[in-house]
Amino acid sequence: MVTAAKPSNNAGPVRLGMVGGGQGAFIGAVHRIAARIDGEYDLVAGALSSDPDRARASGAELGLSADRSYASFQEMAKAEAARDDGIEAVAIVTPNHMHFPVAKAFLGAGIHVICDKPLTSTLADAKKLATLAQKSDRLFVLTHNYTGYPMIRQAREMIAKGKLGALRLVHAEYPQDWLTEPEEKSGNKQAVWRTDPAQSGAGGCIGDIGTHAWNLASFVSGLETDSLAADLDSFVDGRRLDDNAHVMLRFKPVGKNKPAKGMLWSSQVAPGNENGLRLRVYGKKGGLEWEQEHPNQLWFTPFGQPKQLLTRGGAGATDAAQRVTRIPPGHPEGYLEGFANIYTEAAAAIRAKRKKNGKIPRGVVFPSVEDGLLGLRFIDACVKSSKKNAGWVKL
Repeated sequence: MVTAAKPSNNAGPVRLGMVGGGQGAFIGAVHRIAARIDGEYDLVAGALSSDPDRARASGAELGLSADRSYASFQEMAKAEAARDDGIEAVAIVTPNHMHFPVAKAFLGAGIHVICDKPLTSTLADAKKLATLAQKSDRLFVLTHNYTGYPMIRQAREMIAKGKLGALRLVHAEYPQDWLTEPEEKSGNKQAVWRTDPAQSGAGGCIGDIGTHAWNLASFVSGLETDSLAADLDSFVDGRRLDDNAHVMLRFKPVGKNKPAKGMLWSSQVAPGNENGLRLRVYGKKGGLEWEQEHPNQLWFTPFGQPKQLLTRGGAGATDAAQRVTRIPPGHPEGYLEGFANIYTEAAAAIRAKRKKNGKIPRGVVFPSVEDGLLGLRFIDACVKSSKKNAGWVKL
């Protein structure tokens, strides 16, 4: 029998642990900042590297107690579950191939999981993990951070309320240029694991950023993908995973409406693009446009009327946007705050779980293990389709 970490009886910060994210890791620092922004978490334990010396050094830099800076995630899960003041949640910020064993260990220890995307590196592991999470009474939060932006929440609410009418077209894109040259051969740590099938999985660009674009399109539109046709390329000589993807999407019909169609482009070899995530959704009554590099703005065009610029916190901001907005309009909120919104939503759910039969507060929204499983199904379908010369594949 596994002893679960004991829940706190007060409303204090969530006791957080972290696996991965040690010295030289970009995303670990992002998660730590996001967890701190609203004062919702205390980072109290970690297994910050697979190298024991680096793990200890990383823990010391972050001020972790020596006895709670662990050499392995297995040791950490067992020790923290046995403590009266053990962690309530763990943030998993390792390369993709480690998500499954780490999440499995902490779910088994009765500890909530906050995991970076994608859910796992393989569809088979994603299915296993989804089953484990569903059987557990612990929360599983997937940090598809772009769903945390206020204007994305507003776009989702406007579509759900019928402001665009029956949806017809959904276009998502996410171009970058940082892998235009073979960065993986220069020793760039981020490039090395992201282009290695053993660590990243079967998808390269499509798994790294294409899933962000697809998840955002699904989250905002509320549509379910029926089938897709994907053309994946590796333009850099010797690269083992795709660095560019063009995907056509067919969505499931909603009611008696004609099924919507979609297009997705993700690339890491498009010079001049930094993080150009963009979403456009068009319906019978109007359209919406949003760009991640200008996240506080949402363009709304009712058919036959002038284009309207809606801003975060400004006139026209909806309740869905306001509840995840911190500061007045004109002061920009961005990537870190969007990430923080996912952590803060997770904290509200974790606090609810401190109480027996506690219910997650109404309005709290965060990506789940089910979203992660869908993401792996998307990657798998894209890879299969591309191998069939971009033939149509059911999701």
